[in-house]
Amino acid sequence: MLKIFGSPLCPDCVKCKAELEQAGVEFVYMDITSNLLFLKKFLKLREDPGFAPVRDRGQIGIPCILREDGSFTFSWQEFL
Repeated sequence: MLKIFGSPLCPDCVKCKAELEQAGVEFVYMDITSNLLFLKKFLKLREDPGFAPVRDRGQIGIPCILREDGSFTFSWQEFL
């Protein structure tokens, strides 16, 4: 099952969650601003080299969709 790291403070995360719910996509939403365990998991994932462009631009990198195989993407549209 997909895991989505996000925050209700992020407009893109709100849109991502709403669109995936509307499309009937099953996922677990991990709000990094309300749960320290989720934040710790996200920060560990953020150390991945795939986050380098995001970090270099000074961005957070949410919403981040973690696939079952451990890979991740920032594009929820591919699951619609």
